[in-house]
Amino acid sequence: MPSNEQRRAAAKRKLERQLENRAQRARKRKQMTIAASALGVVVAVAAGVGIYFLTKGDDNASTTATDTSTPEASLSSAPPPAAKAKPASVTCDYRDSQRPSDKQVSKPGADMSTTANAKATMVTSAGEIGLNLNAGESPCTVNSFESLAKQNFFDGTACHRMTTGKGLQVLQCGDPSGTGMGGPGYEFDNEYPTDQYAADDQAAQFPVDYKRGVLAMANAGPGTNGSQFFLVYGDSQLPPQYTIFGTVDEAGLATLDKIAQAGVAGGAPDGKPATDVTIQSVQIN
Repeated sequence: MPSNEQRRAAAKRKLERQLENRAQRARKRKQMTIAASALGVVVAVAAGVGIYFLTKGDDNASTTATDTSTPEASLSSAPPPAAKAKPASVTCDYRDSQRPSDKQVSKPGADMSTTANAKATMVTSAGEIGLNLNAGESPCTVNSFESLAKQNFFDGTACHRMTTGKGLQVLQCGDPSGTGMGGPGYEFDNEYPTDQYAADDQAAQFPVDYKRGVLAMANAGPGTNGSQFFLVYGDSQLPPQYTIFGTVDEAGLATLDKIAQAGVAGGAPDGKPATDVTIQSVQIN
């Protein structure tokens, strides 16, 4: 029976073969007609727009995602890897960010128990959204979210962005400025599923499934988590670079569905929700 190390090596070799095959196909496409080349430009522009959406916004906590519904992205998506066990407690690193806080708030305490799972209720103008917080997989993220909630950081803030495209269906909240630029004045590292990959593992750049009901952090790159988060109301695919720290309960999903049915203001695939969604409070149970 192959060892874990052998299986990882085999998976890496398989990924390298896939990358080489893709490179060969790309070289062939480059030699095709001008029409095909033009199509390639269109695809590249679409990918660029997606990456912009992925990283647009706060220096430390931006928008969440890009539409990865192209055939290649869909074929390469897979479930996130199973979480590795963490020690009973961890020490979190909350660093000052370049942008000051948009609302007076203190940093969370650095020490966090990985067994301190909790529930939260996000009361919004569109209805209540129940959240199950998973400290076992993402303790520092849960610690920060609970700290901000208890300091009323989210109260009176708008959920400023929603996406409705196939492969990306999320509602994003947590920015006091309502612009996609705001944050708490500190930042911290990614956790699950990012921390399940080695730093040089190319697999971390390929989409995985962010299933309906996932609660995850928005960011502007590794280690730039702040206060912005997103709730997945429809199965989505993203690179595993967005910390999953909980799930939305069934009643909360019904609220999200109601918000999603109204669409995006102006009928665009992403932007401000057509129905204003304001967080009135986040209560930690």
